Amino acid sequence: MSNEPMNTNGLLDPDRRDVLRIAGSAAIGGIAANALALNDPALADNAASPTQVAAAGARDTAPLGVRLQGVQHFGLTVQNMDRAFAFYTEVLGGTEVMRDGDFQGEKIHNTLLTDQEILARERGVNPRTIGVPDLKGGGQRLDVRFVQFDNVVIELLQYRDAQQPMGSGDSWAEPRDHMSPTYPRSMHICFYIRDDVDFNTFIRDLEAESARRGMTQVKANRVITVTSEQERLAAPLDANTNKITEGKSNGWSLIYCKGPEGEQLEFVQALGPVKQTFEDAMAARRRMLAAAGG
Repeated sequence: MSNEPMNTNGLLDPDRRDVLRIAGSAAIGGIAANALALNDPALADNAASPTQVAAAGARDTAPLGVRLQGVQHFGLTVQNMDRAFAFYTEVLGGTEVMRDGDFQGEKIHNTLLTDQEILARERGVNPRTIGVPDLKGGGQRLDVRFVQFDNVVIELLQYRDAQQPMGSGDSWAEPRDHMSPTYPRSMHICFYIRDDVDFNTFIRDLEAESARRGMTQVKANRVITVTSEQERLAAPLDANTNKITEGKSNGWSLIYCKGPEGEQLEFVQALGPVKQTFEDAMAARRRMLAAAGG
């Protein structure tokens, strides 16, 4: 949990909150550029010149892809904020960028939920029945926390009843019953394991550390057939990794795993030919963006 100074409502003091918001925005905005610079030191020396800055307005007529600077964050709506935050910071080692919350009112409600309210009207149903909280009237509130990893940020979101304390306790809405990754619109977060780390041992330690913290949902799949939780736990260590050794994915290792909120996670390691494939693709993209004035 944060040790930041709080006011009597459990929120960050306004001055401190403003500082965190400004600092957090600056940190997040620089993540993509910093990650590229770490991988290619030459890029760190290529800061925009005054001429480039003056010409930046021309970018508004460029193709959409040239106007982007990468993926800023992945968002995950959680049932229990404190539990999810502990997993992504204390277990997986992310660092907090900032937290904010108690969002309510017409503007934020419309920003997030207009499409779902229109859908409810078209179907003639109460918006609540399709997961639309009352942020507009303040019956429910939204809290967020941003967690930074080396090359991307994860945003944790919790929608809660107004009377529910920030952070702890359950979400306003019930979690989904069916969490198969095969459903359309399902998404997952993929973490990249370092080249010199033993994949099988990492997955074993991830499960053990999560279990020690009472995060019983954190379960990784196995590459052999198991028919019960007991068999899954008893599987040999080398069943923790699917190592691909042929075809275009040669050198790719992966496993799927559920997170503490039931969210779909993936862990991968890219070595050999497949790593070169991704590096070549990144180099080609940089050349394309440079040619397009990006």
